Amino acid sequence: MTSSPDEGEEKEGPVIRDKRRIDPETGEVREQAAAPPAPEAPANGGAKVDTEEVSSLQTQLSERLADLQRLKAEYDNYRRRVERDRVAVREQALGQVLSELLPVLDDIGRARDHDELTGGFKSVAESLEAVTGKLGLVRYGEKGEPFDPTVHEALMHSLSPEVTETSVVDVLQPGYRIGERILRAARVAVADPDPDAAGKPDGGEAGDDGE
Repeated sequence: MTSSPDEGEEKEGPVIRDKRRIDPETGEVREQAAAPPAPEAPANGGAKVDTEEVSSLQTQLSERLADLQRLKAEYDNYRRRVERDRVAVREQALGQVLSELLPVLDDIGRARDHDELTGGFKSVAESLEAVTGKLGLVRYGEKGEPFDPTVHEALMHSLSPEVTETSVVDVLQPGYRIGERILRAARVAVADPDPDAAGKPDGGEAGDDGE
């Protein structure tokens, strides 16, 4: 006598499971297997733990963000400092070279004032002035401009009724600068307003009645 598969004996070959709801032998409706229970919702304690973890993560994220912001600020300051130092070193080295050329530029200026800047000397002089200008060398110092002790060196002083403030009345030697750095202050003659000239009428001396 052979036993049926329901008795638990092993059967070789593929296993075919009959999932039909109606039993073909009895014609009755088969009982359905119970559905697996739904997972239970976490207790109140679990929700509290999750909230604490989220709060902790937010705190850590805020701390890391603050660290990154500080690091970026430090890097930006370092980059600006390096750039500033690089420009300062360049100007210092360039200033040392150009300072050696100032006497030559003075000679060119005097030759131009005396109409002696002609021929090949004129071409060389203009080329030298153009090159130094491209390197950032700026000549300054003009008659009539206000006197500034930070950029002017006063060699002569006088009173003048023609000025209303301390002003440059003559440039004895022009000044030169690179950017904000003064290579040589302009040597000038200055004049202060003449207090005795204040109040005098124009066109004649005080007490002149025209007779």
